[in-house]
Amino acid sequence: MAIVNEEAEHELAPPPQKKPPSENEKRKKKIVPGSLMKALMRPGGGDSGPSDGDQVIYHCTIRTLDGVVVESTRSEHGGKGMPIRHVLGKSKMLLGLLEGIPTMLKGEVAMLKMKPQLHYGEDDCPISAPDGFPKDDELHFEIELIEFFKAKVVTDDLEVIKKVVCEGQGWESPREPYEVKAWISAKTATGKLITSQKEGEPYFFTFGKSEVPKGLEMGIGTMVREEKAVIYVTSQYLTESPLMPVIEDSEVQFEVELVHFIQVRDVLGDGRLIKRRIRDGKGDFPMDCPLHDSLLHVHYKGTVLGEEKRVFYDTRVDNDGQPLDFCSGEGLVPEGFELCVRLMLPGEMALVTCPPDYAYDKFPRPSNVPEGAHIQWEIELLSFEMPKDWTGMDFKSIMYEAENIRNKGNRLFKEGKYELAKAKYEKVLREFNHVNPQDDEEGKVFSDTRNLLHLNVAACYLKLGECRKSIETCNKVLEANPAHVKGLYRRGMAYTANGDFDEARADFKMMMKVDKATASDATAALVKLKQKEQEIEKKARKQFKGLFDKKPGEIAEVNANEDGDQVTRESPKDGEVQEDASDETNSEDSHDAAPDADQRGWFSHFWPTGSRIFSSLGLQRCTIL
Repeated sequence: MAIVNEEAEHELAPPPQKKPPSENEKRKKKIVPGSLMKALMRPGGGDSGPSDGDQVIYHCTIRTLDGVVVESTRSEHGGKGMPIRHVLGKSKMLLGLLEGIPTMLKGEVAMLKMKPQLHYGEDDCPISAPDGFPKDDELHFEIELIEFFKAKVVTDDLEVIKKVVCEGQGWESPREPYEVKAWISAKTATGKLITSQKEGEPYFFTFGKSEVPKGLEMGIGTMVREEKAVIYVTSQYLTESPLMPVIEDSEVQFEVELVHFIQVRDVLGDGRLIKRRIRDGKGDFPMDCPLHDSLLHVHYKGTVLGEEKRVFYDTRVDNDGQPLDFCSGEGLVPEGFELCVRLMLPGEMALVTCPPDYAYDKFPRPSNVPEGAHIQWEIELLSFEMPKDWTGMDFKSIMYEAENIRNKGNRLFKEGKYELAKAKYEKVLREFNHVNPQDDEEGKVFSDTRNLLHLNVAACYLKLGECRKSIETCNKVLEANPAHVKGLYRRGMAYTANGDFDEARADFKMMMKVDKATASDATAALVKLKQKEQEIEKKARKQFKGLFDKKPGEIAEVNANEDGDQVTRESPKDGEVQEDASDETNSEDSHDAAPDADQRGWFSHFWPTGSRIFSSLGLQRCTIL
C-alpha cells in the first residue's frame, strides 16, 4: 500500500521547472547549417576545450575570403600584439566565436569561416562593429587559443580576473585595514616587465590605503595565505600607487604570492577600537573563536595610550602570574576588552587600542588610570571553555541551568546593563526551543518559566527605551493567555511609556477585572497615567495658547512655554533610574539575585525594580480645550 501511495505521489508531483535559457543560448538558436565552418590549421593539446566560466586568451586575425587582413591582434598584421581575453558565458562575444572557441584545444590554431549573421552582421549583435568593418561580408577568423583556465571573476564588469596558480591555506582573505606581505611582479599583456618585488623582503602594504593599484588590491582580497595567482587588471583599475608608476597599457598582469597578512580589525567601524593581531592563534577565524557565555582564560598588560612604558596592570606581575578568568557576556570586563577577545583564536596575541567610553569610563577604573584615557591592552587568549550543552540533559537539570543564567541576567539588570541582561534571558528562550516537557506538570512549569522570561525581556526593552519592542514581547505572553496579569501590567507600563494612554488604561482595568488582588497596583498605575496625561495636555495648552483665539486672517505664533520647555519626548536624565509603581507591592517579581535553589525556586515570579514607567513619553495625542 505504501508503495502505491509513493507512486501516486510521484505521478502527482509537478514536473521540475526548466531553467529559462540564457541570452547566449537564445543567440545560438540563430545558427543554421553552413553558417559557421571550422578548418584545423594546427592541432592543440589536452583532452578538452574551454567551457562556461573559463577565461580564454586568444589571438585573432580577420581576413576577407580573398586573404585581405581586415583586423588583427598580432603586431605583424598591424595589431598591438596583445591577445584578447574573454570569460565564456559572461563576456560579450561574437556569436561565431562563442560557438567555435569551445571546440578548440589549448595551443590550437583554427580558421572559422563565418556568415555575416555569425559576426557583426548579427541582428542585435552585442558588440558594435569598428568603423569601416565589412560586417555584411562572409569572413575568415583565424584563432589561436593560447590558454584557458577557470576564472575567478573579481569585478562584475570583468575588468579584474584572477587565475589561481597554486591553492593556499585556510579560507580567510585580507580586507581593510589588514596588513599584507606579498611577492608581486607586474608585466604588460605583451610581456614587458614593469616591476618585480620578488627579492629581499616581500612587498608590505596596508589594505585600503591605496598602496597598490585598486584592481590588484581587489584581486588580493580574494586570496588566502600562501596562494599563488595571476591577476589580470585593465586600465580602469590601474590606479596610482607606490608600487608602480601609472602606465598607458590597457592591461597589466600581476603575479602574486600572498606570503602573510596580519588581521587588523576596526571593531566599531569608526576607527576608535582597533584590534591588531601580533601572533596567530590556532584554528580558523571565526569558527574557532569564543562564543557568548564562554569561560575565557587570558593574560593581559594594560597601558595608557602614549605611555606604553608605564604599565598600570599586568596579570603576569600583579596577579601572581595567574591569568584572568571571566565569562563573556556578563559585563565583568570593559566592553572594548571583551569585544576584542571574542574575535581571537586560542593562543593568539593581539594589541588593542580602545577609546575611554569602551574602556574605563563605564567600568571601575584602576586608580592609576586617568579619567578619559585611551587604553592599550596587549592580550593573549590562552584558552576558553564552551558553554554547557543542554543536549541530553533531563528536565530538572535544564531548569537548573536556566535559573543560573536567569540569575546572571537579574544581576546585570540591577547593574543597569540591560543589553547584557536581555542577552541572558534570550539565550534561555532560544534553548527552550529545543526543550520538550514530558507531562502536564513539566509543561506548566515550562510555560510559566517561558512567560516570565519574555516579560523580563520586555522589561529590558522598556529600560532601553524601545517601548514598541517591549509591547510586542508582552504580546507573546498575552496571545496565549489574554488574562495574564503580569503580562497586562508590563504591557500597560510599556503603553504608558510610549504615550498610548488609552491602551495602557485598558490593560490596567483588565488587571483589576481578572484579579481583584491587583487593584492597588492597577489603581496606582492609573493615577500616575492620569497625572502624566494631564501634564502633557497642560504643556500642549500652554504651547498652543492663543492659537485659536485670533480672528480670521490673523496669524498666531506658537511659542515654547514660559520655562523654555518644548513639547518633546521626555526621558530620564543620564544615570537617573525611575521606579515602577509596582516596586513595593510586586516584590516577588524583583530582578534581585535569587537565593539558594532550596530556599527559592526558579518558579518565583519577578518584576524588575527600577523599571522605567514614563520614560521616552512623546506627544502622541493632545486635547485642545
